[in-house]
Amino acid sequence: MSFLSFARFCFTCLFAVFWNAGAQGFELAAHKDRLFAYPAVLSSSDGGAYRVVDYQEMRDINGRDAVPERRVDGRYVSTGVRRAQQELALQTEAGTLRYFAVGKSRGASAIVLYLHGQGGNRRQGVNDFTFGGNFNRIKNLMAKSGGLYLSPDVADFEALGTRQIAALISHYAASSPGARVFVACGSMGGALCWRLAQDGPTVRQLGGLLLLGSMWNEAFLQSAAFAARVPVFFGHGSADRVFPVGKQEAFFRKIRSASGDYPARFVRFETGSHGTPIRMTDWRETLNWMLAER
Repeated sequence: MSFLSFARFCFTCLFAVFWNAGAQGFELAAHKDRLFAYPAVLSSSDGGAYRVVDYQEMRDINGRDAVPERRVDGRYVSTGVRRAQQELALQTEAGTLRYFAVGKSRGASAIVLYLHGQGGNRRQGVNDFTFGGNFNRIKNLMAKSGGLYLSPDVADFEALGTRQIAALISHYAASSPGARVFVACGSMGGALCWRLAQDGPTVRQLGGLLLLGSMWNEAFLQSAAFAARVPVFFGHGSADRVFPVGKQEAFFRKIRSASGDYPARFVRFETGSHGTPIRMTDWRETLNWMLAER
Protein backbone atom coordinates (compact mmCIF):
# COMPACT_ATOMS: atom_id res chain seq x y z
CA MET A 1 0.00 0.00 0.00
CA SER A 2 1.37 3.44 -0.96
CA PHE A 3 1.79 6.18 1.60
CA LEU A 4 -1.07 8.14 -0.02
CA SER A 5 -3.40 5.14 0.09
CA PHE A 6 -2.45 4.46 3.72
CA ALA A 7 -3.12 8.10 4.63
CA ARG A 8 -6.53 7.95 2.95
CA PHE A 9 -7.29 4.70 4.81
CA CYS A 10 -6.36 6.25 8.18
CA PHE A 11 -8.42 9.36 7.47
CA THR A 12 -11.42 7.19 6.58
CA CYS A 13 -11.05 5.24 9.85
CA LEU A 14 -10.77 8.38 11.93
CA PHE A 15 -13.79 9.91 10.20
CA ALA A 16 -15.81 6.79 10.92
CA VAL A 17 -14.80 6.81 14.59
CA PHE A 18 -15.78 10.46 15.10
CA TRP A 19 -18.96 10.17 13.04
CA ASN A 20 -20.12 7.13 15.03
CA ALA A 21 -19.33 8.85 18.32
CA GLY A 22 -21.52 11.76 17.29
CA ALA A 23 -24.28 9.47 16.02
CA GLN A 24 -24.37 7.58 19.28
CA GLY A 25 -24.75 10.84 21.23
CA PHE A 26 -23.14 12.29 24.31
CA GLU A 27 -22.75 10.14 27.42
CA LEU A 28 -21.38 10.90 30.87
CA ALA A 29 -17.90 9.55 31.47
CA ALA A 30 -17.57 6.63 33.87
CA HIS A 31 -16.74 7.19 37.52
CA LYS A 32 -16.63 4.35 40.08
CA ASP A 33 -19.39 2.56 38.18
CA ARG A 34 -18.82 -0.80 39.86
CA LEU A 35 -19.11 0.65 43.37
CA PHE A 36 -22.32 2.53 42.57
CA ALA A 37 -24.03 -0.11 40.43
CA TYR A 38 -27.39 -1.38 41.64
CA PRO A 39 -27.36 -4.54 43.72
CA ALA A 40 -29.34 -7.49 42.35
CA VAL A 41 -32.54 -6.74 40.43
CA LEU A 42 -35.24 -8.81 42.14
CA SER A 43 -37.85 -8.32 39.43
CA SER A 44 -38.54 -6.27 36.33
CA SER A 45 -41.55 -5.35 34.19
CA ASP A 46 -42.70 -2.86 31.54
CA GLY A 47 -39.78 -3.84 29.36
CA GLY A 48 -37.34 -2.93 32.13
CA ALA A 49 -38.94 0.47 32.83
CA TYR A 50 -39.98 -0.81 36.28
CA ARG A 51 -37.41 -2.58 38.46
CA VAL A 52 -37.33 -3.81 42.04
CA VAL A 53 -33.77 -3.57 43.37
CA ASP A 54 -32.41 -5.44 46.36
CA TYR A 55 -31.56 -3.10 49.24
CA GLN A 56 -30.12 -4.18 52.57
CA GLU A 57 -29.35 -1.66 55.31
CA MET A 58 -26.56 -3.76 56.81
CA ARG A 59 -24.79 -3.95 53.45
CA ASP A 60 -25.72 -0.64 51.84
CA ILE A 61 -25.26 1.60 54.89
CA ASN A 62 -23.29 -0.21 57.59
CA GLY A 63 -21.08 -2.02 55.10
CA ARG A 64 -20.52 1.08 52.97
CA ASP A 65 -20.04 3.83 55.55
CA ALA A 66 -17.09 4.30 57.88
CA VAL A 67 -19.55 6.08 60.20
CA PRO A 68 -23.10 4.97 59.32
CA GLU A 69 -25.08 7.77 57.61
CA ARG A 70 -22.37 10.33 58.42
CA ARG A 71 -19.19 9.42 56.54
CA VAL A 72 -18.82 6.97 53.67
CA ASP A 73 -15.75 4.78 53.25
CA GLY A 74 -12.99 6.57 51.34
CA ARG A 75 -13.19 4.20 48.36
CA TYR A 76 -16.44 5.88 47.31
CA VAL A 77 -15.17 9.44 47.04
CA SER A 78 -12.71 11.46 44.96
CA THR A 79 -12.35 14.82 46.69
CA GLY A 80 -10.11 16.40 44.03
CA VAL A 81 -13.33 17.59 42.38
CA ARG A 82 -13.55 20.28 45.05
CA ARG A 83 -11.10 22.29 42.94
CA ALA A 84 -13.92 22.72 40.41
CA GLN A 85 -16.46 23.76 43.08
CA GLN A 86 -17.57 27.33 43.81
CA GLU A 87 -20.07 28.91 46.20
CA LEU A 88 -21.96 31.64 44.33
CA ALA A 89 -25.02 33.89 44.44
CA LEU A 90 -27.39 34.89 41.65
CA GLN A 91 -29.48 38.04 41.76
CA THR A 92 -32.95 37.22 40.39
CA GLU A 93 -36.17 39.23 40.21
CA ALA A 94 -37.39 36.92 42.99
CA GLY A 95 -34.43 37.70 45.26
CA THR A 96 -30.88 36.46 45.83
CA LEU A 97 -30.28 32.76 45.30
CA ARG A 98 -27.22 31.13 46.87
CA TYR A 99 -25.86 27.92 45.41
CA PHE A 100 -22.85 25.74 44.72
CA ALA A 101 -21.59 25.13 41.20
CA VAL A 102 -19.25 22.32 40.15
CA GLY A 103 -17.77 22.15 36.65
CA LYS A 104 -18.05 24.38 33.58
CA SER A 105 -20.09 27.55 33.94
CA ARG A 106 -19.93 28.18 30.17
CA GLY A 107 -20.14 25.73 27.31
CA ALA A 108 -21.22 22.86 29.56
CA SER A 109 -22.14 19.57 27.88
CA ALA A 110 -25.08 19.06 30.26
CA ILE A 111 -26.43 20.66 33.45
CA VAL A 112 -27.73 18.86 36.55
CA LEU A 113 -29.52 20.56 39.45
CA TYR A 114 -30.25 18.93 42.79
CA LEU A 115 -33.14 20.48 44.75
CA HIS A 116 -33.20 19.56 48.43
CA GLY A 117 -36.27 18.82 50.53
CA GLN A 118 -37.70 20.25 53.74
CA GLY A 119 -34.98 21.20 56.23
CA GLY A 120 -32.16 20.90 53.70
CA ASN A 121 -29.95 23.54 52.13
CA ARG A 122 -27.48 24.06 49.29
CA ARG A 123 -24.73 22.25 51.22
CA GLN A 124 -26.59 18.93 51.18
CA GLY A 125 -26.07 18.43 47.47
CA VAL A 126 -22.30 18.92 47.62
CA ASN A 127 -21.56 16.93 50.78
CA ASP A 128 -18.95 14.42 49.67
CA PHE A 129 -19.39 11.94 52.51
CA THR A 130 -23.10 11.61 53.30
CA PHE A 131 -25.64 9.49 51.40
CA GLY A 132 -23.01 6.90 50.60
CA GLY A 133 -20.88 9.33 48.58
CA ASN A 134 -23.53 9.64 45.89
CA PHE A 135 -23.31 13.44 45.76
CA ASN A 136 -19.54 13.20 45.35
CA ARG A 137 -20.18 10.86 42.43
CA ILE A 138 -22.51 13.22 40.57
CA LYS A 139 -20.01 16.05 41.10
CA ASN A 140 -17.25 13.92 39.57
CA LEU A 141 -19.46 12.64 36.75
CA MET A 142 -20.31 16.17 35.65
CA ALA A 143 -16.80 17.58 36.06
CA LYS A 144 -15.21 14.70 34.13
CA SER A 145 -17.81 15.00 31.35
CA GLY A 146 -17.47 18.74 30.77
CA GLY A 147 -20.79 19.37 32.46
CA LEU A 148 -22.11 21.55 35.28
CA TYR A 149 -23.67 20.51 38.58
CA LEU A 150 -25.68 23.00 40.67
CA SER A 151 -26.91 22.67 44.25
CA PRO A 152 -29.00 25.72 45.22
CA ASP A 153 -30.91 26.74 48.31
CA VAL A 154 -34.68 26.40 47.97
CA ALA A 155 -36.57 29.45 49.29
CA ASP A 156 -39.85 27.52 49.42
CA PHE A 157 -41.64 24.81 47.48
CA GLU A 158 -44.18 27.14 45.93
CA ALA A 159 -44.10 30.18 43.62
CA LEU A 160 -41.04 31.95 45.06
CA GLY A 161 -38.83 28.88 44.95
CA THR A 162 -40.03 28.05 41.45
CA ARG A 163 -39.20 31.53 40.14
CA GLN A 164 -35.72 31.44 41.64
CA ILE A 165 -34.88 27.99 40.29
CA ALA A 166 -36.31 28.86 36.86
CA ALA A 167 -34.04 31.93 36.84
CA LEU A 168 -31.01 29.79 37.74
CA ILE A 169 -31.82 27.38 34.91
CA SER A 170 -32.28 30.24 32.44
CA HIS A 171 -29.01 31.87 33.51
CA TYR A 172 -26.87 28.79 32.93
CA ALA A 173 -28.77 27.53 29.89
CA ALA A 174 -27.95 30.84 28.19
CA SER A 175 -24.25 30.24 28.91
CA SER A 176 -24.37 26.68 27.57
CA PRO A 177 -26.52 26.70 24.41
CA GLY A 178 -27.68 23.21 23.52
CA ALA A 179 -26.97 21.72 26.96
CA ARG A 180 -29.90 19.80 28.40
CA VAL A 181 -30.90 20.53 32.00
CA PHE A 182 -31.73 17.68 34.36
CA VAL A 183 -33.50 18.49 37.63
CA ALA A 184 -33.29 16.01 40.51
CA CYS A 185 -35.73 16.65 43.36
CA GLY A 186 -35.36 15.05 46.77
CA SER A 187 -38.44 14.57 48.96
CA MET A 188 -40.44 17.86 49.15
CA GLY A 189 -38.20 19.25 46.42
CA GLY A 190 -40.47 17.30 44.10
CA ALA A 191 -43.04 20.06 44.40
CA LEU A 192 -40.60 22.24 42.45
CA CYS A 193 -40.02 19.54 39.83
CA TRP A 194 -43.75 19.42 39.12
CA ARG A 195 -44.03 23.23 39.11
CA LEU A 196 -41.13 23.58 36.67
CA ALA A 197 -42.87 21.02 34.44
CA GLN A 198 -45.65 23.58 33.93
CA ASP A 199 -43.29 26.40 32.90
CA GLY A 200 -42.95 26.54 29.13
CA PRO A 201 -39.59 28.41 28.89
CA THR A 202 -38.02 26.07 31.44
CA VAL A 203 -39.42 22.96 29.76
CA ARG A 204 -37.68 23.90 26.51
CA GLN A 205 -34.37 23.44 28.35
CA LEU A 206 -35.26 20.24 30.23
CA GLY A 207 -33.65 16.89 29.51
CA GLY A 208 -35.30 15.07 32.39
CA LEU A 209 -36.80 15.10 35.88
CA LEU A 210 -35.62 12.81 38.70
CA LEU A 211 -37.97 12.27 41.65
CA LEU A 212 -35.99 10.82 44.56
CA GLY A 213 -38.18 9.66 47.44
CA SER A 214 -40.64 12.30 46.39
CA MET A 215 -44.28 12.99 45.60
CA TRP A 216 -46.70 12.65 42.72
CA ASN A 217 -48.76 15.32 40.96
CA GLU A 218 -51.68 14.54 38.65
CA ALA A 219 -51.33 17.95 36.96
CA PHE A 220 -48.17 16.65 35.27
CA LEU A 221 -50.37 14.81 32.77
CA GLN A 222 -51.57 18.19 31.45
CA SER A 223 -48.19 19.90 31.68
CA ALA A 224 -45.88 21.31 29.03
CA ALA A 225 -43.25 18.76 30.10
CA PHE A 226 -45.61 15.83 29.53
CA ALA A 227 -46.54 17.18 26.09
CA ALA A 228 -42.82 17.51 25.30
CA ARG A 229 -42.18 13.95 26.54
CA VAL A 230 -39.54 15.01 29.05
CA PRO A 231 -38.14 11.79 30.60
CA VAL A 232 -39.05 11.12 34.24
CA PHE A 233 -37.24 8.87 36.71
CA PHE A 234 -38.73 7.73 40.00
CA GLY A 235 -36.54 6.27 42.75
CA HIS A 236 -38.45 5.15 45.83
CA GLY A 237 -37.96 3.05 48.95
CA SER A 238 -40.62 0.42 49.59
CA ALA A 239 -40.69 1.38 53.30
CA ASP A 240 -40.95 5.14 52.75
CA ARG A 241 -43.21 6.50 55.52
CA VAL A 242 -43.39 10.04 54.13
CA PHE A 243 -44.61 9.31 50.60
CA PRO A 244 -46.07 5.77 50.33
CA VAL A 245 -44.49 3.78 47.54
CA GLY A 246 -47.83 2.45 46.32
CA LYS A 247 -49.10 5.92 45.43
CA GLN A 248 -45.92 6.79 43.55
CA GLU A 249 -46.06 3.47 41.68
CA ALA A 250 -49.69 4.13 40.76
CA PHE A 251 -48.73 7.55 39.41
CA PHE A 252 -45.90 6.04 37.37
CA ARG A 253 -48.33 3.55 35.83
CA LYS A 254 -50.81 6.34 35.09
CA ILE A 255 -48.11 8.14 33.10
CA ARG A 256 -47.29 4.94 31.26
CA SER A 257 -50.93 4.16 30.46
CA ALA A 258 -51.59 7.74 29.30
CA SER A 259 -48.82 7.26 26.74
CA GLY A 260 -47.70 3.65 26.37
CA ASP A 261 -44.16 4.49 25.30
CA TYR A 262 -43.72 7.54 27.54
CA PRO A 263 -40.07 7.76 28.70
CA ALA A 264 -40.56 7.03 32.40
CA ARG A 265 -38.63 4.65 34.66
CA PHE A 266 -39.18 3.48 38.22
CA VAL A 267 -36.66 1.86 40.58
CA ARG A 268 -38.14 0.49 43.80
CA PHE A 269 -35.53 -0.14 46.51
CA GLU A 270 -36.97 -3.06 48.43
CA THR A 271 -37.01 -2.36 52.22
CA GLY A 272 -35.50 1.09 51.55
CA SER A 273 -36.64 4.14 53.53
CA HIS A 274 -37.33 7.78 52.62
CA GLY A 275 -33.71 8.75 51.97
CA THR A 276 -32.66 5.54 50.22
CA PRO A 277 -33.07 6.79 46.61
CA ILE A 278 -30.69 9.70 47.23
CA ARG A 279 -28.09 7.21 48.45
CA MET A 280 -28.71 4.45 45.92
CA THR A 281 -29.83 5.96 42.59
CA ASP A 282 -27.29 5.29 39.84
CA TRP A 283 -26.77 8.80 38.46
CA ARG A 284 -24.80 7.73 35.42
CA GLU A 285 -27.21 5.03 34.27
CA THR A 286 -30.21 7.32 34.72
CA LEU A 287 -28.73 10.41 33.09
CA ASN A 288 -27.29 8.49 30.14
CA TRP A 289 -30.74 7.00 29.52
CA MET A 290 -32.27 10.47 29.56
CA LEU A 291 -29.56 11.85 27.30
CA ALA A 292 -30.29 9.11 24.79
CA GLU A 293 -34.03 9.90 24.92
CA ARG A 294 -33.58 13.62 24.22
